[in-house]
Amino acid sequence: MSKPLRFTVLAALSGVFLIASASAQSAQDIISKVDAAQKAAKDISFRLSGSASLESSPQKIDFTVKSIPAQNLARLQFNAPDALADNIVVADKNEIRQYLFLTNQVTVTSTKKAADGAGFGGLDFTQLSNAASLLSQYDVKLLSTTGAAGKRLFQLEATPKNVNTTDKTRVYITEAGWRPTRIQIVSSAGKSLADLTVGSYKVNSGLSVAGLKQLPKDAEIIRQ
Repeated sequence: MSKPLRFTVLAALSGVFLIASASAQSAQDIISKVDAAQKAAKDISFRLSGSASLESSPQKIDFTVKSIPAQNLARLQFNAPDALADNIVVADKNEIRQYLFLTNQVTVTSTKKAADGAGFGGLDFTQLSNAASLLSQYDVKLLSTTGAAGKRLFQLEATPKNVNTTDKTRVYITEAGWRPTRIQIVSSAGKSLADLTVGSYKVNSGLSVAGLKQLPKDAEIIRQ
């Protein structure tokens, strides 16, 4: 799996949906509310945009995520960086299909193999709306709470367990709709590795399984 795709997995999942276990009850309450809101949705879509350090240099990041939680199905489509523009990743519980625009190829990888390659120890990263299934994978603590009741903003920090990394993911959750608004990935030295804003967040917009799985029919299929 390429490094850009590894980052995508980390950002889209660790930063947005893979909010995991917490020792503080207040953090657990937040996680439970986010989990409930996601499970109540027939489909979820949003846009992640900002900057990230890829291949040791800062680059613009811009991609959309569309998901049907009940089907364990997600689709990521890139606008930036230029090297990934128009690339598409479709993930379900069994496999990851990565469409490469420049070569018109679709690389097919099992979900477990893709997760292993990304350093997640077999984590099924298609579980975009099931935080409860990932409780044993992360430690999460509540860093701060700001704003008035009903409009509070919570900052959570997630650290993966049993993974050879010291990077931390900070997730900002708004009480209005119990959804993420911002994701930051920070190194152990405090350096920002990614800072992404969650925009155009929609639920129940009528997404279909066929639409999310659609890829160019003339693309060459390569199985890994």
